[in-house]
Amino acid sequence: MSDAAWFAFVFGGLFVLRGIAATVVFLWILPDGVRCPQCDAETLRVEPGRVLRLFRRFRPGWCIKCGWHGVHRITPPPSSRPRAPYPAPIVRSPAERR
Repeated sequence: MSDAAWFAFVFGGLFVLRGIAATVVFLWILPDGVRCPQCDAETLRVEPGRVLRLFRRFRPGWCIKCGWHGVHRITPPPSSRPRAPYPAPIVRSPAERR
């Protein structure tokens, strides 16, 4: 391959990797749940755009109190009761085994 092809391949790959890294960081900093990140009030659901219709894990929202609008990550709600730990095994002393 010529030097120009290697140059285009390397810098084109770096351009693509930069876009992937920016997308991952953007998705990582999205707030969880349906609470407003500024005033902690509950947000209203907004009609999603064309792109967000494809991604069901994200929800557009709008806060009535402060006017914030943005996208939330949808996370499953925590269970109402804590999970019971596994029962401890019954251990008997050698004297009790007889």
